[in-house]
Amino acid sequence: MSEYKYNEAELVQQLMNYIDNTYDQHYSKNKFQASEFIFDAGHGAGFTIGNIMKYAQRYGNKGSKEEARKDLMKILHYGIMALYNHDAQHGVIDNENQ
Repeated sequence: MSEYKYNEAELVQQLMNYIDNTYDQHYSKNKFQASEFIFDAGHGAGFTIGNIMKYAQRYGNKGSKEEARKDLMKILHYGIMALYNHDAQHGVIDNENQ
């Protein structure tokens, strides 16, 4: 494994833990996330980029340092979702089998 300068391996693991926890929260009622319907309707790019902008603008302006860190996690999570949407829209992944 490579030596990372910015603790990337640990931070990616923390991000994965954060994402895993979102699947246990109210975001996944009835085993479907609202984002799935938004993506299916063709609005994934606007939804994800809009949320990235929202949390980036809010970063450091609301609550505690823990809340600010959570905003960064949300930015990263929405970034991953935007990348997924991009790949699905451009045939990089087979969206039918997801």
